[in-house]
Amino acid sequence: MLQRLKEEVFEANISLVRSGLVALTWGNASAVDRPSGLMVIKPSGIPYDTMKPKDMVVVSLETGKVVEGKLRPSSDAPTHRMLYAGFAEIGGIVHTHSPHATAWAQAKKELPPLGTTHADHFHGAVPCTRMMTDDEIEGGYEENTGRVILERFAGMDPLHVPAVFVASHAPFTWGKNVGDAVKNAITLEQVCGMATETLLLNPSLSSMTPALVKKHFFRKHGKDAYYGQKKS
Repeated sequence: MLQRLKEEVFEANISLVRSGLVALTWGNASAVDRPSGLMVIKPSGIPYDTMKPKDMVVVSLETGKVVEGKLRPSSDAPTHRMLYAGFAEIGGIVHTHSPHATAWAQAKKELPPLGTTHADHFHGAVPCTRMMTDDEIEGGYEENTGRVILERFAGMDPLHVPAVFVASHAPFTWGKNVGDAVKNAITLEQVCGMATETLLLNPSLSSMTPALVKKHFFRKHGKDAYYGQKKS
């Protein structure tokens, strides 16, 4: 079942390790098959060096129950399900505890657009969620993590800013597919590191101008994009 998607999700998870975004088992990636209403996600707590494509777990988006697989899905699977339900445009999700991005999440700060590297990928600040209440933490924690992300993105285009910091936790990224979600996780980590260094050099620096953010984002994204080569 969904063999190709299992292989894509497996490769995405391995890419997170190769890119230095995941240590030990601190991360997960998933992808969704919209027609079947199923998602494929990494199993919980399995070392990456022993993991195989066949170990990926197929989960129902509607019920959260395992449809195929002998292993338990990632403990963050309910968060992934909530995001797939709330963001109809996305096809893949990544969650890591990469150092620079997690530092911003732990600081409970949004990431301002300080330079064009940021604006090439994120159309404005990368937001941070509010802190979860005790009731939200105690009852359905992972689902409520997804809910506070969706709450923070009310009125926003999730593909224009395909990343979020969960306050006191860590980042999530997403994309049209799981490969894009991985690229966005790599980009977020790099941009967070650049921003930290930049603010050390100039703590009073403000965000770049909206015009420059718009120019750099839309020259790479959307119908009028002109960065790169034309697709045949």
